[in-house]
Amino acid sequence: MNEALQQLLFFALLIGGFYLLAIRPQRARAKALVQVRAGLAEGSRVITTAGIHATVVAVEGDEVVLEIAPGVPVRFTSAAVVRVLTPEAEHVEQDVVADEPDGSDR
Repeated sequence: MNEALQQLLFFALLIGGFYLLAIRPQRARAKALVQVRAGLAEGSRVITTAGIHATVVAVEGDEVVLEIAPGVPVRFTSAAVVRVLTPEAEHVEQDVVADEPDGSDR
């Protein structure tokens, strides 16, 4: 009977560890994405799942119209938006781009 209890305890710990390491973090990420998509507003700078940086032009239900270049609107589902950029994040990204070599020394 003691061996059966040990096996039961082992499987309970294994399931608990799996929950803590896999399921719980995934739920937290999903909840954060829902909040990001619910907070979309016109004029927000966003990044899509494809890595496209854009500005929100309009939010229409489950769809969002993004301007990827001046005068170039593109329609996406709101699920394609993975991050809303803050002014601080945009400043840091511009600094990184400015520090990249342009290949003019070749």
